[in-house]
Amino acid sequence: MGQLVKLTDCISRYETDVYYYVPEFIRLKQRQWEQAKARWQAERTAEASGWLETGETWDVWLDKPSWWERLTKRWRRRVALTEEETFSLAPMARPAATLEELKQQFLDELFELQLKWASSTMMYVSSFDENVYSDETLKYFLQRFPDTYLCFYRPVAMVGKAPVELETMMLTPSAAWCIAFVEGRPDNIVMASTDRFWVERAGTEETRRVNPVVSLRRTEQIVSEIFRKHGVDWPIHLVLLNRSGYIDSGGLFPFIRYIDKRNYDEWFSRLRRSALPLRHGQLKAAEALLRHCASFYDRRNDGNMSGEEGQQ
Repeated sequence: MGQLVKLTDCISRYETDVYYYVPEFIRLKQRQWEQAKARWQAERTAEASGWLETGETWDVWLDKPSWWERLTKRWRRRVALTEEETFSLAPMARPAATLEELKQQFLDELFELQLKWASSTMMYVSSFDENVYSDETLKYFLQRFPDTYLCFYRPVAMVGKAPVELETMMLTPSAAWCIAFVEGRPDNIVMASTDRFWVERAGTEETRRVNPVVSLRRTEQIVSEIFRKHGVDWPIHLVLLNRSGYIDSGGLFPFIRYIDKRNYDEWFSRLRRSALPLRHGQLKAAEALLRHCASFYDRRNDGNMSGEEGQQ
């Protein structure tokens, strides 16, 4: 499960200490998944032996919190940060019938936790569009890739005093991938050109879309400058992605990797199978990017805290 390090222009707790929160999330996920799986298997065994009725859980018999309650337990952010927080995740509407279903339920619950981590710290909180909860593109980045992949989802960088929207980035243990989607109807064909607009063909219909290379190059230039400023030596790859259709590059823009229906499975499998661990250079790159991303937030309204707005 990729980690949501930055969500648009929201404040993120990764900004406070990316070296702590990245490995901490991995530990949290692994620990809670093992507990959830063990509990599910125990309940299945108990049902089969007649100890529990179908749909009943061990919570009826044991004075112990359920796995999702344990997932919401209070835990401490190192000695330097003494405030504790509770992450409230809803119980499952129904027990999972299979291990794969349990895994998906678990990932969906962690998705909401990730949104909380990517939009708040212990003192501040950012608002975001509620449609993010059903954003399938965001879920694709977070639920289909390894835990060591760090996602900057449509981040906003500060260039001087001006905010600039960037393409989504996946910071892996080997490179920074800047990814722009050029998807539409299944089996569409996107025709690349040097013009301001590209043509998309789907059946007998033709539509125009803004040339995505402009935004990709802008993202690359800003990221490259940030890396240079902070002494980060990390490869940057540019990708145009069309998972269900085709891209006719026409031989243009050789510095871009065109990933479409013809080579998507190979590209995706290679990234997904990566067993590389977190690397110091990767975390250094993430820290540098976070320093230059915009964050708009309010002070948490906890009774004695005012609604002071800020930006960094």
